[in-house]
Amino acid sequence: MLKADSRDPAAWPRLLLTVLAIALLWPGIQLSELNLGVLLPDSQNEMGRFVAQFWPPAHDEAFLQLLLKATLQTLAIATAGMALALVLAIPAGLVASRALSLSAASRGGVPSRLGRLLRWPVRGLLIFLRSVPEIVWALLFVRAVGLGPAAGVLAIAITYSGMLGKVYAEIFESTDQRPAHALLQAGSGRLAAFAYGTLPNVASELLSYTVYRWECAIRASVVMGFVGAGGLGQQIDLSIRMFAGGEVASILLCFLILVLAADQLSRLLRWRLT
Repeated sequence: MLKADSRDPAAWPRLLLTVLAIALLWPGIQLSELNLGVLLPDSQNEMGRFVAQFWPPAHDEAFLQLLLKATLQTLAIATAGMALALVLAIPAGLVASRALSLSAASRGGVPSRLGRLLRWPVRGLLIFLRSVPEIVWALLFVRAVGLGPAAGVLAIAITYSGMLGKVYAEIFESTDQRPAHALLQAGSGRLAAFAYGTLPNVASELLSYTVYRWECAIRASVVMGFVGAGGLGQQIDLSIRMFAGGEVASILLCFLILVLAADQLSRLLRWRLT
């Protein structure tokens, strides 16, 4: 009786792919001059002294008031930037998507040509908006409107409108189009077909992604603070410059609480919609 071969036929291809990946990554590691040893907390190096300054976190009343103001400013930057981004992303996502095109609902070829004339420029605009990182926009707006949170709000609005518009269009196209197309063929308007045929099926996914992007906007607003856009980023930059490790620790803890709160809000909203 022949013994069955129990070897995995994909073992050698996987091994070769692993070796190839390591061979490709190794030159990059060498060029980046990565040395993980500098991250080890040793009392003899600068990293060890810096980590030792993190305890205890700063908790005096004056600093906590300053931290609260910076936290509220960070939330305001992220929320205002997202609100402005949605103003552009929602209509751009509808135009860039074929979900509500009359040709997709079998209404003829002429609207399809007109739809392409609108869709491709809008898609190109969304690509341009999201291709430039928000930190670059923040640097430009700091020069244009001066230091402060306004630069961060505008930077988030521009970059995130491109991200949201692209993903919204993909979500609209990935859902079942038959309810919306049936409404279009019955003579319904496009907005009504979207509101009653498409939106109920994608509301949970849209909301989940929007809240996730809002969480990303909070993180981005912190990063943009390093270039003068206000909020927690600007405060942590000042604390690092003054070698105030306790203040840095308190700011990082505050930032962690913000992200956890945003995650819990996302879970709550998804639970309410399901």
